[in-house]
Amino acid sequence: MSIPSDVQLFLRGYPTAHNDTSLNANLLFYRNVGRCQPDNLLVEEMHEQFRFRSFLHHFLRNSFNHYRWADDYDTLEYKHGFIQWLFPIKEHGMNWESQPLQQHEVDSLKSDEAAIARLIGSYKLMLNFYGMRLVDEDTGLLQRSLPPRNYETRYRNLVYSSHNNLRISRILKCLSEFGLERFNAGFLLHVLNEQSEHSELRGRMLISSMDRWWANCIRNDEERAWIRDIIGKVRIEGFIFTREMYEEALARRRETGTLKESEESTTT
Repeated sequence: MSIPSDVQLFLRGYPTAHNDTSLNANLLFYRNVGRCQPDNLLVEEMHEQFRFRSFLHHFLRNSFNHYRWADDYDTLEYKHGFIQWLFPIKEHGMNWESQPLQQHEVDSLKSDEAAIARLIGSYKLMLNFYGMRLVDEDTGLLQRSLPPRNYETRYRNLVYSSHNNLRISRILKCLSEFGLERFNAGFLLHVLNEQSEHSELRGRMLISSMDRWWANCIRNDEERAWIRDIIGKVRIEGFIFTREMYEEALARRRETGTLKESEESTTT
């Protein structure tokens, strides 16, 4: 299966991209001193609004009139300008008030623990929107959202609202840029387990995006090949990728640095 041109550029590290040191909007945003546009929010303000609405949503939905985003899924579904700020990459997006990521911003932010924590917070925010939650930051392990949130309605939205497929490609590229590819593996293998063992997230367009785009948004060649191989077994052979296999793969990656089983364990 061919790799799309935008993913090929990503895998090659955007060789023609120019590092403009005069551009620093993403750096300032993730240092919580620059505001995103057009929403005019600092990143921590955005996160706080999500968290606050998440707490009140299920109890005060009809009487709470202040503008908050968390669990306001219509806002996340139909607003399109925020995703370029939360997950900057070295490509232009639909929001022309955002700025493509610059290499000097990557270098500065990767060494800023507070900024990386904010980026992980953005990832958790979108996982909530997709009906998932991060349960282990060290491995990237995901689970379904817990009540009172309803993962089933979020999964259905993800299947039928195809513009989220583009958002996920952006999210995975961004995580890779900032050295967080363990989250890419955790996300992809969670989705694969849901498809394989539980027949969830099996929309045709979602599967196409996963197989052509998402599964290739990993710069580690060995890891990308392993994940694509497992996906191929599920799609072609009807292989069941179980939750146990998912958790074991991520634990193995943490302990040995690779998703692959050792030759010794595969021959016993």
